[in-house]
Parts: sequence; C-alpha cells; structure tokens
Amino acid sequence: MFSRINRPTAMLLSLLALPALLTACSNGESEPVAPVQEQPALIRFVASEYSTETKPILEKLVREFELKNPLIDIDLQVANWDILDGIYTTMISQNQPPDLLNTNVYAHFAQDGLLNDFNDILSPALKNKLYPNLMEMDQIDGHQYAIPYVASIRSLYYNRELFRQAGIIEPPETWSELKRDAEKIKAGGHASGFGVDLTDNETQAYLSYFFFGAGGGWIKDGKWTINSPANVEGLTLLKELFDAGLTDPEPTVTTRDEKQRILGDGKLAMMISGNYFTSVVPKEFPNLQWNVGPIPVKDGHPPISFGVHDVLVSFKTDHTDKKALSTFIDYLYDDPSYREMIEREGFLPTNAQVGTALAAKDATMRANLDALSKAKFYPVQEPAWQAVMDYTRKLGDAVLYNHLEPKKALDELQHFAEARSAQYMK
Repeated sequence: MFSRINRPTAMLLSLLALPALLTACSNGESEPVAPVQEQPALIRFVASEYSTETKPILEKLVREFELKNPLIDIDLQVANWDILDGIYTTMISQNQPPDLLNTNVYAHFAQDGLLNDFNDILSPALKNKLYPNLMEMDQIDGHQYAIPYVASIRSLYYNRELFRQAGIIEPPETWSELKRDAEKIKAGGHASGFGVDLTDNETQAYLSYFFFGAGGGWIKDGKWTINSPANVEGLTLLKELFDAGLTDPEPTVTTRDEKQRILGDGKLAMMISGNYFTSVVPKEFPNLQWNVGPIPVKDGHPPISFGVHDVLVSFKTDHTDKKALSTFIDYLYDDPSYREMIEREGFLPTNAQVGTALAAKDATMRANLDALSKAKFYPVQEPAWQAVMDYTRKLGDAVLYNHLEPKKALDELQHFAEARSAQYMK
C-alpha cells in the first residue's frame, strides 16, 4: 500500500535529491536531451465549388488559419463538380490522395481501405456539434469514415407570375395535380411546365423524387429494390410527362443550374431544387416572383422529405497528421466561419450549434432543418452506390427517347447494382 507524503516533505526530498541528479548529469554517463521540435504538417484539401462564393470564402479561411497555425500548411484546391471526380481520382492513382476531400460519396473508398477513421481525428467538442442522424449515415460498422459538411432539402420551386397567368392558385402536391398544372402552363404557350434534370448531375435525384413519391426507394433491408413496381411507376410517369410535352424540352441536356435560370427568366414554371435556390436565383433575377411547395407524390401517398448531404473524407497518406487535421477541421466548422459559408452559399448547416442560431431567427431555416431530420437520403453507406449512380446517369436518354422501356431500364440497373455489390462482398 502506498503511503501519502505531504507537499512540504515532498519538496524537501526533491531538493535533497537535486545534487545527486546534477552529479549524474555531469559525469559524462548521459547526454543532455534536446528539446523536441514540432514538425510542420501538410494538409492537401480538395474542396467542391458550389458557386462563385466558394473559392473566396475558403481562401480567406485558409489564410487566417495559417496565420494562427504557422506549422500547418494547407494546400487548397477548389474544383467544379464537373471535374472534381477526375482530380481526386488522378491524385489517388498517383498515390498522393488528398488529406481532406469534400465530396458526396465515401463508402467505396472505405471498402477499399483508403480512409482514416474520424473517430481518431475529431475533437469531442466538434463531434458533439454535428447532427447525429447525418453522422450515423456516414458510419460503417462503427467507423466514422466521413463527416457531414453541408446539407440541403429538396422542394418544388415555382414562378408565381406564370402560375397566376395560368390560373393556378396553389403548387401541386400530387402527381395528378402536377400533370394538370403543367398542362395549364403549356396551354399558355409562353413557358415549359415542369423542369426535369436527367443530366449527369441530377438523374439520381429525379429518380429519387419519383421513387420515394410512389412509396419505393433504392434499397430496403440491405437489398437493392431499384426495379420495384413503385419505382417503375415513378419512372413511367416521368416519361409520360416528357412524351406529353409537359416538361422542359431537353431534360438530358440542361442542368439544374441552367433550369433555375430558365425559371428565373420566365420560360419555366416549376422545378425541384435544393433550398440554395432561395439564395442563388433571386440574386440573379431580383424581380422574380417565386415560391416553394412540396415534392409532388403519387395520389393517396403521404408527403415526402428528401435530403442531400455532402461530406468530408480523409484519405490515408504518407504524411497523415491527425492532430493537424483535427485542428484544421475544428477551424473549418468554427461557428463564425462556417455560418458565413452556410449563409452565402444557401445551404443547411450540419453543425447543430449554427443550425440552432440560424433557426432562432429564420422560420424557413427552422422548417428546413426539421424536414432534414425526417428526410429520406441516397444509400450512401452502400459501397456500390458510386458505381450505381454512374450507371444511372446513362439512363436518361435511353428511357426518354424510347431505347428502353422504364421497367427494362430499371431491371438493368437492378442487375448492375446487385452484381457490383456482390463484388464488394468477395
């Protein structure tokens, strides 16, 4: 059993021992120990460009961070979504992956053993700030392979003036109302009714709106359900709207951002987009009279909320410095810096502290965050999701222009998803 020594006695013993220590140090038996020098750290950060605001915001943040942390060098690269995949894929192939990547997928990287576990990086303070439902989606078998960065909730945005001219009082909530209202807009002869994005950017999004709107989805109980009857019904409706001339004329050509401008210019009545619409479009079209409604669903089905969240992942590198990563990520999510980015880009925060502050002053933010807590999402935990998404992007032209019937297209996608998932099971 250890005896207790009081503070004065302990100090006296230490002083008595000092001469012996000095003698030992001076007799040549041991060399003086040099102080440990901190080593500089490098963090390669590849960030997605959401708008013209993104790069200036991040460059300013990095400058300020490096001034406060001179031993941590941030190599920042901001890339448009159209070329983002090519940039980080090239870096990975050259065995120089980014230390930090802002993207929308992660599970296939995790499956290949390429990612750090954020459980070993995140500070407890930041971990407690991030919304638990989003954090859970970014986990596989208890490993936090990604963390939520920004989020959005999808809704139907519409041109109020075009609705007024067509005699439409309320936005459509069901598929039959959507079809009826698109017919009224078409009859006016001045604009397209419903904007559909089946380009490389958003095919998976529009399929999700109509899959979930019919009571279907991508996956259930760990198994792909892409060719379910509900999903076939949803894709069939999309084709019927196109065949009847009730959509914009080029769903596989004009992207979501382009359609938003077409709506702002008065040539499109309605489209589904993210809540960033409210920041981006009115800024470019200040005279636009717009409003927002729910995603239309099959008649008789309950309303749906659909959310999208982008993530940060950290690749294992030959210079990984988890302490430096933790310091930078804390700064990246620091309330003032993060809040500025959220407000200027028009996103929903994944930092609950920022969300609470914004919701207290903004009823729309409060409603969107509530919807996000109940929303359906892409199956991002599935390692095959990236490949499935890539395959999905090929279906727009095939379905709309009669190369494939909706059921056959979804049968093909189902088969591809199952085959790719089986490869990951090996």
